[in-house]
Amino acid sequence: MNLNNLFNPKSIAIVGASPEEGKVGNVIAKNISELGYAGKVFFVNPKHEEIFGQKCYYTLSDIKEDVDLAIVAIPAKFVNATIAESAHKIKNFVVISAGFGETDEEGKAREKELGALAKKYNLNILGPNCLGFIVPSLKLNASFAGGLPEAGNIAFVSQSGALAVAIMDIAKKENIRFSSIISVGNKMQIDETELLEYLNEDPETKVIGMYLEGIRDGKKFIKVAQEVSRNKPIVILKAGKTEKTQKAISSHTGALAGSDETIDAVFEKTGVIRAENLENFFSLLNFISISRVPSNNKAIIITNAGGPGVLTTDEFKNKNIIPADLDADVKKEFRNFLPEESSVENPIDLLGDAMEDRYEKALEIINRQEKIGSVICVLTPQDQTPVEKIADKIIEFKNNPPAGGEKTALTVFIGGERVEKAVAKLKENGVPNFSFPEQAIAALDDYFKWNIFKNHLQEKKEKASFSEVSKRKEKVSGIISKAKASGRSALLFSEAKEIMETYGINVINSISAGTDSKNLKSVKFPVVVKVDSDKVLHKTDRQGLILNIQSESELKKAIETMKENFPGENIIVQPMLQRQTELILGIKRDAIFGPVAVYGLGGIYTEVFKMVDFLVPPASADEVKRNLTRSKIKFLFEGARGLKAYNLDEITKILCGLSKLAVEIEEIKELDINPLLAYNNGDKAMAVDVKIIV
Repeated sequence: MNLNNLFNPKSIAIVGASPEEGKVGNVIAKNISELGYAGKVFFVNPKHEEIFGQKCYYTLSDIKEDVDLAIVAIPAKFVNATIAESAHKIKNFVVISAGFGETDEEGKAREKELGALAKKYNLNILGPNCLGFIVPSLKLNASFAGGLPEAGNIAFVSQSGALAVAIMDIAKKENIRFSSIISVGNKMQIDETELLEYLNEDPETKVIGMYLEGIRDGKKFIKVAQEVSRNKPIVILKAGKTEKTQKAISSHTGALAGSDETIDAVFEKTGVIRAENLENFFSLLNFISISRVPSNNKAIIITNAGGPGVLTTDEFKNKNIIPADLDADVKKEFRNFLPEESSVENPIDLLGDAMEDRYEKALEIINRQEKIGSVICVLTPQDQTPVEKIADKIIEFKNNPPAGGEKTALTVFIGGERVEKAVAKLKENGVPNFSFPEQAIAALDDYFKWNIFKNHLQEKKEKASFSEVSKRKEKVSGIISKAKASGRSALLFSEAKEIMETYGINVINSISAGTDSKNLKSVKFPVVVKVDSDKVLHKTDRQGLILNIQSESELKKAIETMKENFPGENIIVQPMLQRQTELILGIKRDAIFGPVAVYGLGGIYTEVFKMVDFLVPPASADEVKRNLTRSKIKFLFEGARGLKAYNLDEITKILCGLSKLAVEIEEIKELDINPLLAYNNGDKAMAVDVKIIV
């Protein structure tokens, strides 16, 4: 999809242009005509012969010159016919009109017809039901929002037109500048993925910000977002954190992996920076737009107030960016010019009477430290503080870095009126300022983390041979087909075991109390008796599990009890293994993104404690290992509290097998391994209970 002529048109026709104040067509016509757009503009409205003293055309077909873009702002019932009539000549449309898929069945049918027109005539259509778009560098406001933001390097894509208007208003106050602002409306054809591809090639765009309520094509989004993240940061504010699942949940995995957890996993996989809220969204976009990415994870704080300095340091907890440890000779340099009462640890406390010369000297020392990637200047406006003069010194520091030793500089000026002028000066000169330490450190850390992700995205992904995959798929599909033919929606344990072992996951042996009853005499105690049925998915809840059976008589009694409780169902006997650490592994199939893997602490309290993380397949061994070492169960691999560390490579291999299974076998709707018993004494991890729903 080539969107260059849509967003960089040499000529524009406005269908529904109007001389009447208050009409959407009037606002759009004025925006395009009066704000400095240099291309040709044509007005189309059968009710008027001229608008603003300029000829007005009856239809688009009456325009004999080339038209790169038509903006349509007429009643919805006329839109499709208008586009169809001119589709042979005009290939780019922005449909402002509402009354499509966002309304009723008639609107949905109208939108479907519009989509068919786009496909038939190879059209690019933004919308319908959108605000339009703005490209400040072209002085082009092709929307019904007022004004023209300053030209900059932030591309903002919004699923909400109203939010786009609000953000433009805030941006004016905060000196935030845009390469483009695009409202996507119903995303009938051009959605977030197409816009990511376009903005990735846009030389004016440094950072892409998106407000999204939903993602249309999850698999395509993952592929494209990964590619774009290699080049540019993507910051997304995603609404819908508390969205409920719309179907009955029949596995632990289904209950754990809600839509928001899936979004988190997708963003982590693709290197997307997720904004927590509007404030964080603004902070990130503004900071990234005017700052270089930190060269390393070491930061130094200088401050004229001890308390705020300590609070800033506290914000580094659980972050990738950390306060730098200063060498003895660096501390000595600070001691040589600072008062005795000053702290020369990190944060460096310049004291409340610090004038601009102390900031200047401190920054001069920091400038020479190659091991420092970032500097955070924290200031409170005390009685003797020359706030604006200190701001000038920080601006000089930011704009005159030593060759090869550039630092990412940011400020936290805490105050109101007394810091207002200095903050404005900082913003005008490209120094990002934050009102509070937590905003600053969060933005710094997210930007640095994106850079780590970007480097990881360059990794080679291993590929299995076609014959190897085909052999696995053929075997597993046969097992599933047999189960479905017998009317079962869940596999028996023996079937699940065969599938797991095909993907390299060890599963405990079992004996059927019915068909293998002769073998029961040879079992070694203690053992476990379970019901094995697609009708009993949560065995503990239904008393479908009897543990710690120590003798033949106990075993016989347990089997009889189980048969009475579950007549006609398969009953199995398994060795009772020593339990050390119980893990859960699972697969859930998300409606938008496809398979999502879940892993974490298992057992009967899985859904209570929710000590789980999420992974989007396919995933390489390197990606799985990175996820494990950042996960809620990372302590297992660190030897916490003097315990021997668990085998990271073993759990990585198991998760890689699960990832392959999730991608290759689409018939599996949900899967639980709960528990997988893991050991740190050299014993192999073993799946004890496996549930596969098809």
